[in-house]
Formats: sequence, structure tokens, C-alpha cells
Amino acid sequence: MRLLYFAWVRTQIGIDEESLTLPKVPFTVAELLDWLPSQSPAHALLEQQRSRLRVAVNQEFAEPETLIHPGDEVAVFPPVTGG
Repeated sequence: MRLLYFAWVRTQIGIDEESLTLPKVPFTVAELLDWLPSQSPAHALLEQQRSRLRVAVNQEFAEPETLIHPGDEVAVFPPVTGG
């Protein structure tokens, strides 16, 4: 799985993207957000901001129950606003 980070999420993690192997397949978006904080101290900081995170799978907004498979592109970002 290719994981992309945007905006303050990228700043907090310290990287733009990474490749991760999921601990099981399929994995839901909710399970990903539960699992990510265990990956590093920087990832652990996301736990405090979880309610503010949005996720897209293969460039489509995702719900907590959306399935993630190996080879998917997953983006984690703050809410998007427009003007």
C-alpha cells in the first residue's frame, strides 16, 4: 500500500509518502487509523488528531468501512475547504 500525507499531516509525520505492508488483508480505513499510531512516535501523534483526519483510497473519499488492499493508494489529509 502506498500511503500519502498532505498538509499538516505531512509536516507532523515528516514525510510525503511511504510504502507499508498491511498486517492483514483486506484492511479497513478505520483499522488503518487504529494501526498507524503504532508505526512510529511521529505516527502516534496522529491519534490526538484522528477526528480531524480524512482518508481517500485510490483518489476517492473513503468511509471508515472502506476496504484497503495491497497496491492501493491511500491519502491521509485534513478536511478540505474551498472558497
